[in-house]
Amino acid sequence: MNTIKQILITNDDGIASPGLHALAREIEAAGHEVTVAAPNYDASGVSASLGAITTERPIAKIVSEIKGFSGRAYALAAPPATCVLLAQLGAFERDFDLVVSGINDGMNTGRSVLHSGTVGAALAAQNFGLRGLAVSTARANPIQWQSAAQMACSLLPSMLSAASRIAINLNVPGLKLEEIKGLRWGALAPFNAIRSVVRENGPAHVTLEMQPPPSPPAADTDLGLTRLGFAALTSLHAGSEVWSEKIQPNEDFNPDLSLPAVTAGDLLQAARTYLQTS
Repeated sequence: MNTIKQILITNDDGIASPGLHALAREIEAAGHEVTVAAPNYDASGVSASLGAITTERPIAKIVSEIKGFSGRAYALAAPPATCVLLAQLGAFERDFDLVVSGINDGMNTGRSVLHSGTVGAALAAQNFGLRGLAVSTARANPIQWQSAAQMACSLLPSMLSAASRIAINLNVPGLKLEEIKGLRWGALAPFNAIRSVVRENGPAHVTLEMQPPPSPPAADTDLGLTRLGFAALTSLHAGSEVWSEKIQPNEDFNPDLSLPAVTAGDLLQAARTYLQTS
């Protein structure tokens, strides 16, 4: 790729995460201008939360250093989606062509991607009119950060030439790069690699326990593919609207009509944006 692009890297595991560092070094080595902006704490599971944003509460921003990385890096007292928002608003003094979030320590597969801070940053990028790529890898001993970083880097040409407001979720098995069987599109599995169940429900507290999914994932899902040794891609879209043939914008509410729902087969469409989409 000959053209240098401006790429923002964030994550939800925090500025000290080795996955974030591996990703920053790999993308910089590919010849791009990279800026890192990540939480100064572990923000896992915050989805696309922005937290409390007020004029009276400035967001702390501290310059950080990443070994082997020469670009700018900032630790912020803010979740990953806020890091993306600040980038879009010009807080880092440049316009970005792409947001890459990760590498997350653990898979972000299935319908639980809704709750992931890693995926939330990519969806925030989409919502703000940018392109977003979320990157996660399966836990292993040792964790194969470099495999996931190289897989993410291989997607950069496609991401940078894609339409604006695209959000791609990449899950990479915990294998060496040469052991990964390939890259395939995967549907969202019903569950992530683990799921929550209530272990104890007392009068003053509830204790959760993490368990494997109740059934093996289908081979065409993100979780199923990674368990077979493939890296899996899923294209996502948040910030959407649902309309039926009988209910359209600017019409009066009619209680006799069923409410629009995707589960009823009604139309899903992207929300409008005031941001440039080209």
